[in-house]
Amino acid sequence: MEFFTVSLINGTIYGLLLFMVSAGLTLIFGMMGVLNFAHTSFYMIGAYLAYSLQQVVGFWPAIIIAPILVGFIGIAVERFFLRRVHKYGHAHELLVTFGLSFIIAEIIKLLYGNYPVNYQIPESLNFAAFHLFGTSYPFYRMLIGIISLIMFALIYLMLSRTRVGIIVRSAIYRPSMAEALGHNVPLVFMGVFGVGAGLAGLAGAVAGAFYTTNPNMAIELGVMVFVVVVIGGLGSLEGAMLSSIMIGLISSFAVGVNVSVADLLGYIGIGNWAHDVGGLLTLKVSSLAATIPFALMLLVLLVRPAGLMGEKD
Repeated sequence: MEFFTVSLINGTIYGLLLFMVSAGLTLIFGMMGVLNFAHTSFYMIGAYLAYSLQQVVGFWPAIIIAPILVGFIGIAVERFFLRRVHKYGHAHELLVTFGLSFIIAEIIKLLYGNYPVNYQIPESLNFAAFHLFGTSYPFYRMLIGIISLIMFALIYLMLSRTRVGIIVRSAIYRPSMAEALGHNVPLVFMGVFGVGAGLAGLAGAVAGAFYTTNPNMAIELGVMVFVVVVIGGLGSLEGAMLSSIMIGLISSFAVGVNVSVADLLGYIGIGNWAHDVGGLLTLKVSSLAATIPFALMLLVLLVRPAGLMGEKD
């Protein structure tokens, strides 16, 4: 019971963190068709900016200011880089953002060094939310999940219930009509990219204090964020939330499962054969935990290439 409860909570919170990072990428691709390889670099920038700012203005002002600054950086990237290559197609956009991610990582190393920085949770937030099976569960980890849920609700309401959302969707699906109605479509795209980058910056500013803020944090989370977006469906906000929670729970439970496929096959009477075959069949599930999300992505692509909640062509 203890393993199930702790894994359920940890997996949910980890999944919500994945959503915080992937929400901006989903928004950018869904609205603009740009698959941004530098997205988790904005996540890293948000963490480092919050670390620097909190020493000057305090923790909460830094959490607010850092995502705004990252949003402006995203606007500059769209205006001066992506807009110039957008007409050449997705390959050029991928190459530009891929190169940009390396440049950002090197700049971070030049400014802060190639080692983690001391970005920590303030003492006022460093307490237990509750006690579970004799173990204190950090309040700040719960706060990460709450902020993620608030982010999801605000984005969903903005896109589906406000005039801004109507303009954004019309600029995507009917750009010529939107321009005829007097809307500046390039400006809308620039704003969407800036908001997406800002959301990643917010995730970094909030999560960087709990997890390690280091020059490799973009790489560590980057691949998993793309797995989330592919499984959920490119451009689907609801799909990103669903796949984030799924991956968070699967990863959390798998780490604690100390049995192999051969052990499981033993329940149906062919365990000895499986042990004799060896190989992958004898590996513990816990040792394969990091690869399970990728296997799930492969399965989803085979069965439903558009993703769980993506729109079919």
